[in-house]
Amino acid sequence: MNTQGRHHSFCVFERLRSAGLRPTRQRVALCNLMFGKGDRHLSAEELHAEAQSAGEPVSLATVYNTLHQFTDAGLVRPLSAEGQRTYFDTNTSDHHHFFFEDDGEMVDIPDGTLELGRLPSPPEGMEIVNVDVVVRLRKKSVVADAAE
Repeated sequence: MNTQGRHHSFCVFERLRSAGLRPTRQRVALCNLMFGKGDRHLSAEELHAEAQSAGEPVSLATVYNTLHQFTDAGLVRPLSAEGQRTYFDTNTSDHHHFFFEDDGEMVDIPDGTLELGRLPSPPEGMEIVNVDVVVRLRKKSVVADAAE
């Protein structure tokens, strides 16, 4: 019997319960996929593809709904990078990101390498909850390299 898998599932059950979510089969499966490989940035489509590859019968709509439940529960942090696509970050601490436009990859910017100046005062009755900085990157074009 695979006791490592059982222990990991137990941790997922506890993670879901402590976030106020009932550990349904689909939530447990998606939580295992999301958090089983350390901190990551996944789109709903990427998570859906991983679930399909792992033999988990979940629809894309279920993946979206579950990711929004995980977001509301504070388990993941949504990041917008390219128009309609949202990435979900398993690292919910305050940090910033590089987005590689050429391959659609989102990675964390190392701590302490980005400094923010003054933030604007929030409107009356509001407070700043989080600041997300996404630095978009792409390979230099050959023409740009030659001009330098």
